[in-house]
Amino acid sequence: MGSVGTGTRNKVSGGEEEETINVLITGFAPFRTNFPINPSWEIAKSLPEYLPPPPTPFKGIPGHVPPPGTATGTIPPHPTNPPIPLPKVRLLVHPSPIHVGYRAVRNLVPSLWHLDSPSTPKIDLAVHIGMAGPRGFYSIERRAHKSNYTMGDVDNNLLSDLDDESAPHPWQDLPEELLSDLDMEDVLQRWRDHSPPYSDLRISEDAGHYLCDFIYYSSLAHLVKNNPHERKRVVFLHVPSEASPAWVKVGRELCLSLVRGMVESEVVRRERGSKVEDHQEEVGEL
Repeated sequence: MGSVGTGTRNKVSGGEEEETINVLITGFAPFRTNFPINPSWEIAKSLPEYLPPPPTPFKGIPGHVPPPGTATGTIPPHPTNPPIPLPKVRLLVHPSPIHVGYRAVRNLVPSLWHLDSPSTPKIDLAVHIGMAGPRGFYSIERRAHKSNYTMGDVDNNLLSDLDDESAPHPWQDLPEELLSDLDMEDVLQRWRDHSPPYSDLRISEDAGHYLCDFIYYSSLAHLVKNNPHERKRVVFLHVPSEASPAWVKVGRELCLSLVRGMVESEVVRRERGSKVEDHQEEVGEL
């Protein structure tokens, strides 16, 4: 996966190159009869092609009623991490909802990354979006799991059904858990800074041992197998199951603020690394 700060570069006027950070976004198809619309896909397909400027201030979504016990308002006037200048950020939304099946996800994930295709943009960051239960909070998952998937998918298959086939498990030698290499605490704080204060945003330690968990592990595992020395810049976003237009609009804005927080975190990390390298060079010249 390309490192943030060395993503796609396009020629602009004057012959200079403009950096573009490419962020992969996916959402799932419906999978429960009592939830005929999956808000993860509704949110994903509503996203613009490029990350817009941060709202100043974000007053919430007209017509949306925040969850009970919260309050409306604007972004705090002095957030912990004010917005910083960013390169252009392109949102590459997968063109269709992901089928909620183990075999479909396992077959699809390698093609999402375009790692070996010179004709497609190189992915710098990824956000997989999925639906959680009827709740009022949004969470980013820290870790994904390889096994203990006991729930059948929409095709009535278990993950173990795939493992029993003649083809070997592609990740049989990988750990039971894989973690994102993003600085999750920093991303969470920046996500909160760019979101309305009534938003309940959290880090979760359990992605659920279902297709949400499985696509997350699949992406992390694919990146580890492709290049074990490359950082895994992937996150899974769990959203509430409510799929009304107002809630989808809130989810859209919170997804955008999450992407902004992720890119900011990586840009700041890159800049800190550059300063350390410059200091080391200066010390070496003394």
